[in-house]
Amino acid sequence: MSDSIERDALNAILTASVKEQRSARRWGIFFKLLTFTYLFVILALMMGWVGGQQNESASADAHVAVVNLQGAISSDSDASSALILQGLSNAFEDKNTKAVILRANSPGGSPVQSGMMYDEIARLKKKYPKTPFYVVVEDVCASGCYYAAVSADKIFADKASIVGSIGVLMDGFGFTGTMEKLGVERRLITAGANKGFLDPFSPQSEEQKQKAVTMLAEVHQQFINVVKQGRGKRLVQDNPDLFSGLVWSGESALKLGLIDALGSVDSVARDVVKVDNVVDFTPQPTYADRLARQFGVAVATTLGAKMEWQLK
Repeated sequence: MSDSIERDALNAILTASVKEQRSARRWGIFFKLLTFTYLFVILALMMGWVGGQQNESASADAHVAVVNLQGAISSDSDASSALILQGLSNAFEDKNTKAVILRANSPGGSPVQSGMMYDEIARLKKKYPKTPFYVVVEDVCASGCYYAAVSADKIFADKASIVGSIGVLMDGFGFTGTMEKLGVERRLITAGANKGFLDPFSPQSEEQKQKAVTMLAEVHQQFINVVKQGRGKRLVQDNPDLFSGLVWSGESALKLGLIDALGSVDSVARDVVKVDNVVDFTPQPTYADRLARQFGVAVATTLGAKMEWQLK
C-alpha cells in the first residue's frame, strides 16, 4: 500500500516537473521571439527600411516642390544641411517639379552648415538650370538662414517678416570673479600657448581676444562676399548699416534689395510659377539619422566645447 502511494506521489512529481519544463520552454521561446522582433524593428529603423523615406515621385502632376527650413541651423537639428539638401536634391530631381521653394523660418545658426547649404544649392541650380529656385521667408530669415537664402533666384517675404542680421558673434561667460569669491582655484594645464583659448574660467587675455576678433572679421567678410555675390546689383550698396548685423522688416528689406518681392508660398506658386499644386519634399529623419546625429554631436561637443560661435 505504501509502495503504491509512493509511486503515485513520484509520478505526480515527475508529471509536474515535465509540465514545468514544457512551460519554461514555451516562455523561453516566447521571450526569444519577442527579443528577435524587437531587434528586427530596431534594425529596420536604423537601416531606414521603414519611415523617413521620400517617394520616387511625390506627384504625378506638375507641382511646386517645397522644402521647409525651420528652426536654428545646426548639425543636430531638423534644419541641418544634410536634411535640407536631401529634400532639395529630391525636389530638383523630380521630373514633375516646375520650381523649388525653400520655405525659410530660422534665426540662423552654424556658419558651416549655412555655407554648405549655399554651396550645394549653387551646384543644384547649375545642374538643373531650367528649374527656378526661390526662397520664401515666413516669420524670420536672419543670419545663417539669410546666408543660405541669397543662393535663390529670388527671395520673397511678408511685409512684417524679419530679414537680415548679416553679422557674426562669439558669446560666452567669464567666471573668474565668482570663483575667487567661492575660493575655487582654476588648474588648467596645456601644451601650446593658446590651447586654453578663451577659457571661461581663466582671466581674459587681450592677445587671445584680438585673435578671436580677427577670426570673426574673417568669417564676417565671407558672409558679406556671399551676400554680394548672391544679390549682386539688387543691393543698396551705399547703406552703412547693411552689413552691421541689423535686421529689417520685409517691407524695408525690399527697399534695401535684401529681398525681391512680397509674397507667400501659395502666391509664388500661383502667380509666379503658375502652378497651384504644392508638394512638400521636406525629409523626415529616420531613427538612424537621429541616432547618428546625436552621436556626432556628442563627439563634436566634447572636442569643441570651449568655443561656440554662430552667425547671429
